[in-house]
Amino acid sequence: MKRIVLLLLVLSVVFGMAGPVFAAGGGEKKSQSDLSVGIVLPTKDEPRWLQDEAWFNDALDEAGYSVEILFSQGDPARERANVEALISKGIKVLIICPHDGAAAASAADEAKKSGVSVISYDRLITGTPNVDYYVTFNSITVGEEFGKYLVANAKGKNNNLYLYAGAATDNNAFLFFEGAWNILQPRIADGTFVIRNSSEAVALSGKQKLTREEMGKIIGQVTTNWDFNVAKNLAEANLTSVGPGAKGEVFIAAPNDGTARSIADVFAADPDVTKYYISGQDAEKASIQYIIDGKQSMTVFKDVRTLVKDAISAAVAILEGDKPLAYGVYNNGATDVLAIQSEVITVTKENLKKALIDSGYYKASEFSGL
Repeated sequence: MKRIVLLLLVLSVVFGMAGPVFAAGGGEKKSQSDLSVGIVLPTKDEPRWLQDEAWFNDALDEAGYSVEILFSQGDPARERANVEALISKGIKVLIICPHDGAAAASAADEAKKSGVSVISYDRLITGTPNVDYYVTFNSITVGEEFGKYLVANAKGKNNNLYLYAGAATDNNAFLFFEGAWNILQPRIADGTFVIRNSSEAVALSGKQKLTREEMGKIIGQVTTNWDFNVAKNLAEANLTSVGPGAKGEVFIAAPNDGTARSIADVFAADPDVTKYYISGQDAEKASIQYIIDGKQSMTVFKDVRTLVKDAISAAVAILEGDKPLAYGVYNNGATDVLAIQSEVITVTKENLKKALIDSGYYKASEFSGL
């Protein structure tokens, strides 16, 4: 009976439920002493991860499984301690979004040694065979959406291009950059864009397919470390180091919404910048207001409800002795990890209402000037 109830709950999500990931009226919640699922998220300091926390809590509570969610606050040592604490409480499944994909390998090893199934969530744990599944949005596609938007708005030749990236410790930062480079590089090579803030990218501008080491050299020059202040300081340094000819109308590949807002504020404040186009991702509430106000150009909407649903469906399948449905594969440097991939949507001012308001992700009342 419990298996039937759980199956119905999962199916209710697949066929279009918004709000809580599982319908009300799920199974009986297990006691905390019989903790089923442990979740480790990277930080409380970004709105994105607080959203994930809320939806995870609702989903597992309604599914009838006990859960504990811990935050690592960007500290790999704390992340490892969190995993060890959850293992000691008897979890059967660990869902972890690593701050540092390589550093998290030891935590995955420890979990597997204790008989715990490991689901890498949103960011891939690297360098270990002890990852069972990877639940993710297609990160290369996300980066390609950055590139497509910038290319679509560029006219003529010698358009000023500024590249930015996430943290070099995050495998996703490489995937986002790879996707953006896939689209931008041909237009750099033909003179549509001129890179203004990375000598490494300029040196490699004739090469379509970059090795990880080559990407690492570029990312080392343009990393924001997913930090708003780092992004702001880097953008200020970039604009200080170039003349008016490298400003005017500019195109900015920013790696996510938080850094996009910081970078956009810097470019908007420079009197020599007449117009800018800037990418982003995560559809954070603050960035949606920026898009409405014309201060951010686009964001890639990764519906966290879908990602949580996919992670919970995988966890429930494991807990019930089944195998999750996984159609993708990502190599993490030690093994091919089966991947469950969620869809993404590019959001601009034109389709914002349909994608985010009409879908129930946000309420219109949360924004001004919509």
